[in-house]
Amino acid sequence: MSSYTLNTPLDTYAKRASTRAIFFVAGFAMGLWASLVPYAQNRLHFDAGSLGLLLLCLGTGSLLAMLFSGKLIGRLGCRKIMLLGIALTCIFLPTLAIIDQFPFMALCLFFFGAGIGLADVAVNVQGSLVEQSSDKPLMSGFHCLFSIGSIAGAGGGAILFTLGLMPLTVTFIAIGVIAIITATVFSELIPFGDHKEPNAVGMTKPRPNFRLVLMALMCMICFMAEGAILDWGGVFLTNDRGLDITHAGWGFAIFGVTMSIMRFTGDKVVSLLGRKRVLVLSSIIAMSGYAVAVIIPDWKFTLLGFALVGIGAANIVPVLITLAGQEKVMPVNMSVAMVATLGYFGVLGGPALIGFIAHLTDLYTAFSIVALTFLVIAVGAFKLKYVNELPSLQE
Repeated sequence: MSSYTLNTPLDTYAKRASTRAIFFVAGFAMGLWASLVPYAQNRLHFDAGSLGLLLLCLGTGSLLAMLFSGKLIGRLGCRKIMLLGIALTCIFLPTLAIIDQFPFMALCLFFFGAGIGLADVAVNVQGSLVEQSSDKPLMSGFHCLFSIGSIAGAGGGAILFTLGLMPLTVTFIAIGVIAIITATVFSELIPFGDHKEPNAVGMTKPRPNFRLVLMALMCMICFMAEGAILDWGGVFLTNDRGLDITHAGWGFAIFGVTMSIMRFTGDKVVSLLGRKRVLVLSSIIAMSGYAVAVIIPDWKFTLLGFALVGIGAANIVPVLITLAGQEKVMPVNMSVAMVATLGYFGVLGGPALIGFIAHLTDLYTAFSIVALTFLVIAVGAFKLKYVNELPSLQE
């Protein structure tokens, strides 16, 4: 029997710390996988096309898990779904370091991705519940810990590989880190999925309204813009800007650093400006970043443009997750899951769409189209509902 009731305070230091810790864990697992990718490619003797197909299995697993996560969280609560997601991640992480046959690797990546997807939605639901119980913005700070976790996972893995450790050994060390963090914060993970009805499945046949659909579209656009730099930024720098291939990773690295810094300060920015202004200004900055990267034919300005995109995109998704959790037409577990899941289509389909456009035209055109999509976010911000903000910040 859970000791949680409707009156249990959620805005406590322990709850905020546990939420940040699980965001870190989710990012840490993804970052570690990023450090394992070259080893997997060499072990399987894959070219770029085959590797892309393999990575699609991870994305598909995440997406399918997200599709069911809202109902699962409503029935079982955040804590159980987070633990299920983390367990799947830890069970299949070592297999990604040793399997050398495509069918089995694809299957393991699918379940690894499913674990990441479940944990991702569950921790966003917990973050939304904790933030709603607070009198100040918290979501950007939560997402900052995901970014820091990604850097720690990728960087930590790279350091351990440099020291001569084998991939399998590194995964077991990572599992130990994940287990220690999860066990430490276990008691503070929220056991229910909606702050109104801790033991309820949720509303009968909840239906999204226009605002939730718009938020999902805006989230998809932001994820697509991130994926564009992740998958195509290096190609653009080397093929179109003449940067040496050994420095191709600079683009996403600078993007990631500026995004992390901006998320670290994001809660204060939201408190100062309000969520509507943050959405509008952030989309304009991100669009300007793409414009700088495309228009000025110098790799240094391209890097500057990617940095601006990181600054602009940093707080868009956290704000949208917050607003989704505040909508009353659906329980928090359903609204947050819907926006996160549909937004994830931008991660899966966005880079492929950009590649298709680039094939028909060029990357200049593809990046220009991505830049223009931020206008949807800037305009859409005026159609959303803002709760718990000073009137002056809602204007």
